[in-house]
Amino acid sequence: MAKGAKGPKGKKITLAVAKNCIKITFDGKKRLDLSKMGITTFPKCILRLTDVDELDLSRNLIKKIPDAISKFQNLRWLDLHSNYIDKLPETIGQMTSLLYLNVSNNRLTTNGLPVELNQLKNIRTVNLGLNHLDSVPTTLGALKELHEVGLHDNLLSNIPNSISKLPKLKKLNTKRNPFPKAESSDMFMDSIRRLDNLHLVEEKDLCGTCLKKCQQARDKLNKIKSMATTIPRKAIFSTLVSPNSMAKESQEDWR
Repeated sequence: MAKGAKGPKGKKITLAVAKNCIKITFDGKKRLDLSKMGITTFPKCILRLTDVDELDLSRNLIKKIPDAISKFQNLRWLDLHSNYIDKLPETIGQMTSLLYLNVSNNRLTTNGLPVELNQLKNIRTVNLGLNHLDSVPTTLGALKELHEVGLHDNLLSNIPNSISKLPKLKKLNTKRNPFPKAESSDMFMDSIRRLDNLHLVEEKDLCGTCLKKCQQARDKLNKIKSMATTIPRKAIFSTLVSPNSMAKESQEDWR
């Protein structure tokens, strides 16, 4: 771009345009979908629509998220992936209804993630992949309801123990980070296996009926495992109402 030249002029979003972009999800929630509209700045007019439950500003050209984002107190789902955001506002910690936050494929650094993220006590999914993080923010360790965390395609050299101790963590994507050893991420993933109501006994302590049931269950599990290695699994996204729920490019990384 020539010196003095202005950046691309984004599409102007008016209140009327925004209202027409509100959709009702299958479970009756209101989603404001402004994805892929060439927006360069956060449209202030949508601050008059703070009763929506979901906000999608993904795949735009937005560089800054204003402090006023906290006015969306009912928001449970916020998708900002594929923009040019290098910093999240501290006020994001006031959005305590959030269950899902996707800020992947931006320009975020570790310093650009506010400590106030630790106030999102109800959040279950956080995608920070495809950014410039050189360390995992310690705030993630305080989010005890986390089920899924995306840290793929960053500059990470290690994963802190506080992440492995998250009680409800089921999925963690750390692919394509410069870990010291290739197996580091795999070793970490092994530590995330969740075991509920596990009781160990020796075969000799089981009655014949119980032993037979255990053997049948084991055979069934082995059969399922062998089938899983031979039959390609088709990705199913039954809980997503549209592809915008996650960048298409990174969907496979979650599976």
